[in-house]
Parts: sequence; structure tokens; C-alpha cells
Amino acid sequence: MDIKISGKSYCNSESKLIDDITFFLQRFFSAADASYMVKSKIKYAHGNLKIGKLSFNLRDYGRIFVIGGGKATQLMAKGLEEVLGEDIFAGIVNIPYYAPETVRCKKIEMNRASHPLPDSNGVKGVERMLNMINKPSEDDLIICLISGGGSSLLAMPHDLITLDEKREVTDALLKSGADISELNIVRKHLSKVKGGRLAEMLYPATVLTLIISDVTGDKLDAIASGPTVPDSSTFLDAKKVMEKYSVWSKAPESVKRLIEAGIEGREKETPKPGSSTFSRVHNIVIGNNMLPCKAVIKAAKQKGYNALLLTTRASGEARTIGEFVSSIILDTRNVGIPMERPAVFVIGGETRVTVTGRGKGGRNQEVALSASISIKGYDGIAIASVASDGVDGPTDAAGAVALGSTVIRGEEAGLDAQVFLLNNDSYSFFEKVGGLVITGPTGTNVNDVIIGVSL
Repeated sequence: MDIKISGKSYCNSESKLIDDITFFLQRFFSAADASYMVKSKIKYAHGNLKIGKLSFNLRDYGRIFVIGGGKATQLMAKGLEEVLGEDIFAGIVNIPYYAPETVRCKKIEMNRASHPLPDSNGVKGVERMLNMINKPSEDDLIICLISGGGSSLLAMPHDLITLDEKREVTDALLKSGADISELNIVRKHLSKVKGGRLAEMLYPATVLTLIISDVTGDKLDAIASGPTVPDSSTFLDAKKVMEKYSVWSKAPESVKRLIEAGIEGREKETPKPGSSTFSRVHNIVIGNNMLPCKAVIKAAKQKGYNALLLTTRASGEARTIGEFVSSIILDTRNVGIPMERPAVFVIGGETRVTVTGRGKGGRNQEVALSASISIKGYDGIAIASVASDGVDGPTDAAGAVALGSTVIRGEEAGLDAQVFLLNNDSYSFFEKVGGLVITGPTGTNVNDVIIGVSL
């Protein structure tokens, strides 16, 4: 993968930091490749498909369909077709508009749709999947490919609301700072396919769902809003989330009527744990943030660094996480805690941004900008924060790298890093001073990675 970090005139130590971070990110993305994850987990020979402890004799099924959606499903579909080939009867997956045109399958169609807000193409894609399968039967095996981004890409709003109304609520929650689990509680109850409802539609077929997780802790019901997973949340929970973030009072009346009807039992709840809906459903996580984070640790040790994976469950406000990781790198540099130099630490997870300004940026760039303020003036250290899908917010960057000179470079150009941070304008700052990480869309989605380096 071609990884570029913007900027010029780095000193020798900074050039080494940039080179090493680039190398570590290459290892991260190689290990996060969605096609590789599928092919490494599935074993197929003589009509017998094995994944973990599960085994399926494909000769027992009259039709084998592939459906799904998410940022990683284009490469997941490619990997699956390379394994199963002509045994696939037909397939459709919803992928982002920006996914590369060069990745194609023979049996599985790529339907392009919108992310992070759903659009009509996503709805049409889901409708075509269901029409393709028509009437599911016990003779069908339906392989669902699910990854982060599926909440938007697998769009089919409840009959009582419109797509625009669902978009309005989703957009308000995204900007409010709601975390992914909270956001998806609401999405499930505004949808006809999320929160296990897709599994209801596919019954009594056998369903094998292959999942690449972008949720800390791999909570199955939160990944892409769990279309084939039992849902323990309720309409009341959805209302509470909307009230928590002051979205309820401003929501469309039809959305409020739907949720109130669900609370009162006049609208059917999402299927719950123990439902017979899931008696023929198998949900398997084939990839997550842990594997590529471990690959960075291995690469760092190969280069002679002391290396430590601190967590893959980081969450919280991006600027707060930026302050936290800067404290770790400064302790590493100054007192050898949690390890002696040269040192690399890795943190996986996903932060969030409560948007209060009018700037341009993403959560990873905001982590890096926040960290750059705390490490101002220190040499020999760097902190990179990067999105695994290569798309950080509404920008062309995957994230950014903070150096000890980052804020100083800004000051020399008449820029106040704190002002840019308060305006959620991290992209504009790094665009001017250097440090943007550019990868292009990667075709995977396993949360974010933060890499701290101390020479």
C-alpha cells in the first residue's frame, strides 16, 4: 500500500520517525486486509466448508447466496469468491461509492451506496438482495458479509418513516458525540433489516454471517447494527439515547411516533436472544483490530524497538484521548515508563468527536492535533492516529502524525493549534503544516490505530 505523510524539511530524527511510522502502518494495513482475513479463516475442499468448529457440506444446499454490506465487503466478497468459486449461485453486496473500481467478482455484484448517511442506492441494493433470494428455504445457504459501515450501507427504513427522516436522525446523532453502540441502538429501531430483522427475513435458510469488527470488544449486535444478531435493546432504549443527546425534541414527528408505538407495544420489537429466528444462524468474527495491532508490535521489535500493545478498546472524545496518549509518550521519553527507549506503543479502538465548530477534520486528525499541543517542543517523539478504512471524517486523509515540531511549525505560519482544535478544524491545520496521512480507501474497517514512537 502506498502511504504518504505530507510535509517537507523534517530534521534527521523526524525523518526517521516518519519513515518508521510509515513502515508500521504498512504492516498494519497488510494484516487488516479483508480478503486475506476471509481466506485465512475459511477452509474449503471437496464441497466441505469449514470455519472454526463449524462445517457445512455445500452439496446439502440447493442454492448458495452471498449478500451483505460494509466498508470491507468488497474485498471480503473477492476473497470468498476466490475460495468458493462457481459454487456460489448469486450474490450482491453494498459497498461505498469510493471503493475501487478495479476489484470485481464474477458471481457477486457490487452495489455502490452512501456512507456514513444512507441513500436510496443502499435501499435498492437491499431490495435486490431480498428479491434475488425471493422465498428462503431450508435448502438455501446464505453467506452474509458484514463489516463496519454496514449500518449506513445496508439501508431499509421502517415502513412508518422515510429515508430522509432516518438520515436526519442519524446525522444529528453523529454530530452529537453519541458512540457507535448508542447510535446503532437507534438505527436498529428505525430499520427493517437491522437488529436481527434481516435474520427474520431469511428464515428458514441457514445463515452464515462472516463479520469484520469495527466495534471495541467485538459486540456482535453493534457491528453494522447486527442485522443477523439478536438485539437486547428496545424502543425505549432508542428514545433514551435520543433524549441523552438532545435529538428527541428535534426529531421528525414520524420517527417519534414510531418509537412511541414500539414502547407501547403497537409496533413489533427487534428479535431478542432466544428467538427461534436465530436457530439456523451462525455469526462469526473473522477479523478485528487485534490482529493488525499485533502486526505493528512485531514490526517494531524487528526494528529494535521495545514495543507494547496497550489496548484495543480505546474510546472517548478524540481530544481527550490525544492528551492521554501524549502523556504516555512523554513518560516513555522522560522516565522510561511504561518502557525504556527506543519504544513503540500501540493503541487500538475508536474515538468520537462532539462537533461544536465549523472546521474540517476527522477523529484521528483531532487526536493527533490534541496530542501535538502537549508534546510541543519535544524531540525524538511522534504520535500517529489513523483510520483503518483510510477515510477519516469528510476528508481525503486517513489521519495525521503529531511531532514535537508540529505546533511550532504552525506558530511560524501564524496558526494557533488550540484555535483549530476548538473549531474541529484539524485537517486545515495539518494541511498547512504537514503531517496528514494519505492512504486512499483501504477496503477494510477494523477501527483505528494510534502509534507512539520514542527514539
